[in-house]
Amino acid sequence: MNDLFSAAADDDEQDDAPAAGSRAAGIGRPRSPLAVRMRPRSLDEVVGQQHLLGRGSPLRTLAGEHDPGAHAAPSSVILWGPPGTGKTTLAHVIARGQGRKFVELSAITAGVKDVRRVMDEALTSRDLYRQTTVLFLDEIHRFNKAQQDALLPGVENGWVVLIAATTENPSFSVVSPLLSRSLLQTLRPLDEADIRGLLERAVGDERGLAGTVQLSPDALEHLVRLAAGDARRGLTALEAAAGVARSEQDTHDAQDAYGTGPGAGSAGTDGEDDGEDDDEDEGSRQALPVLVTLAHAEKAVDVAALRYDRAGDQHYDVASAFIKSLRGSDVDAALHYVARMLEAGEDPRFIARRLMISASEDVGMADPTALQTAVAAAQAVQLVGMPEARIILAEAVVHIATAPKSNAAYNGINAAIADVRAGRGQGIPAHLRDAHYPGASQLGHGKGYVYSHDEPHGIALQQYAPDDLVGRDYYVPSDRGTERDISARLSRLRRIIRGK
Repeated sequence: MNDLFSAAADDDEQDDAPAAGSRAAGIGRPRSPLAVRMRPRSLDEVVGQQHLLGRGSPLRTLAGEHDPGAHAAPSSVILWGPPGTGKTTLAHVIARGQGRKFVELSAITAGVKDVRRVMDEALTSRDLYRQTTVLFLDEIHRFNKAQQDALLPGVENGWVVLIAATTENPSFSVVSPLLSRSLLQTLRPLDEADIRGLLERAVGDERGLAGTVQLSPDALEHLVRLAAGDARRGLTALEAAAGVARSEQDTHDAQDAYGTGPGAGSAGTDGEDDGEDDDEDEGSRQALPVLVTLAHAEKAVDVAALRYDRAGDQHYDVASAFIKSLRGSDVDAALHYVARMLEAGEDPRFIARRLMISASEDVGMADPTALQTAVAAAQAVQLVGMPEARIILAEAVVHIATAPKSNAAYNGINAAIADVRAGRGQGIPAHLRDAHYPGASQLGHGKGYVYSHDEPHGIALQQYAPDDLVGRDYYVPSDRGTERDISARLSRLRRIIRGK
């Protein structure tokens, strides 16, 4: 299988160079997809994941980049991350290392027999040829317990170095014995700068589009947003957009050639083309890169470009409208703005943070469970990721938007902070001060303190606030939702505590 991979890689490299004189860069025989052609050949070409690629890291060791001062053997690793972040790419880079045999299995199609066959062959390769087998297992979370257990002897005894890839949390999808024998490497979603650099490299690289196209700034930013941190998705969209642009240009050239284009009849003074400059004009047209515009990108992926700048006015305007819709209890408008942000490539974690703030500021104690929902949604979004995270966010939006509203807690803390900043409440009543350290009792600390649990209903008549803030009410509950009950209880509490 290593030979097959090497042969495929050689074919890709032979297809890398564009055909001379061809705008389509490769017309004449089928080519591999752009995402395959742009697959890095070394770890230095890998985009993103620099936190895993430091000097002497396990992945560099696996790739054969040994540190002369290091003595650690290559370790089996589990690569966990969202699609398009480089799991398969890293495995293929490692496959190029010398002195090793590379075998690739997919958990979707492989079974226990396939795993055992690989283990037997790996043991033979090690004992007879002193060759290490690197086994890349994609989608390991699809393996059941028995299938994963079949990997254990080979991993534990060093017959194979396992590289397993998964999009699901290995703590839940990989058996503990295998997890404990492997190093977990967590891949992060690529940021916009990573995707932008990758697309720009693909435009100019001989393995990619070889400078046959030029991306307009709007088209580049649209493709970056569409990629949503997925390198494969971004390269696929770029290739499709380039195809649309080339097709339109070829159509225009054909119209000009048959005299039906906008330049027809203008070559000679009498309306006839003398043909003297045909070869020169054709060569110039072929030498010029085709411009890929925003319209080409939209047509290629059938997604309209949204005017949304994550660092500009639209970001703040849409976020503001979203929060105000939640506060105003318009669940439909709130869902619209969430959809708008997600479709524009906004980080779902940003939306989750805004929901937690809204649950505290605008719902508050009118429905204390709203904050629980928002926090649970924020945690779930980080575990699940897009596109499923949209469902989790929608549930939190519906809860917060339809919940009774109260900003009493928000107003309460603001009023308390205002008093602190104004210099009020400097002293602390002596009976509330710490009385545990030596000499505290001599200062009167703790003297006269009443232990609440010893009093009826667990509430003591006692001063808690500083002298100049006695009787100051910061929290004024509303008459909505849960706060209706809190309001009546709070009145009784204050009467007992203050002795009124």
